[in-house]
Amino acid sequence: MSIAERTRLAERRGLPRPHASTLARLRTPEAVQDFLGAMPQNFEPDGDTTRSVRGTLEANCAHCIEGAMVAAFALWLQGHPPLLLDFSAHRDMDHVIAPFRLGGRWGAISKTNYVCLRWRDPVYRSVRELAMSYFHEYAKGPRKTLRAFSAPFDLRRLADRGWIAGEGNRWEVGARLTDIRHTVIVTPAQARKLRHRDPVEVASDKLTAFPIPRWKRQRL
Repeated sequence: MSIAERTRLAERRGLPRPHASTLARLRTPEAVQDFLGAMPQNFEPDGDTTRSVRGTLEANCAHCIEGAMVAAFALWLQGHPPLLLDFSAHRDMDHVIAPFRLGGRWGAISKTNYVCLRWRDPVYRSVRELAMSYFHEYAKGPRKTLRAFSAPFDLRRLADRGWIAGEGNRWEVGARLTDIRHTVIVTPAQARKLRHRDPVEVASDKLTAFPIPRWKRQRL
């Protein structure tokens, strides 16, 4: 499919032409990841946000769920279903990625400011394998915090397409991700025995794609 054809498809699915053209130029999952990696981080200076694809592109910044929705829409233009996958964490922030399949194997696009919870090549045989690839790096300070992952959620299941071009915050997306079935990967007994990250691993948290504002650092 040509860029012009993908642009028209994006418009038919509800995205205004300038943004439709932007995402239509992304031909591969790798290109989508590069696009999101270059987009500034949304540190939410005015409070929590869950912007639609249009809202995120207009703001030109994103955090994980906003980036995942942009990625899911871009992947949809490439012929993949628009999927999100939610990670549930203990005493830490949840994380959302956009999984996809190529050659029968799972990979993922991820928007994050840190070094670890990022892109995954499509080499994983199952969603569980994909999720477990994040386990050792999903952490807060010395603690490993990942506890469960959701089934992939197809955004086409939502009653409307507000996630594409709706105004304001699309809280319904996060609510649906929270409500769907999650697979627990660590029992409380196992969690108590997890080895803490060493000082080198903890120090890696200071390496970020975009500098964290001082006011934000004070809240972390």
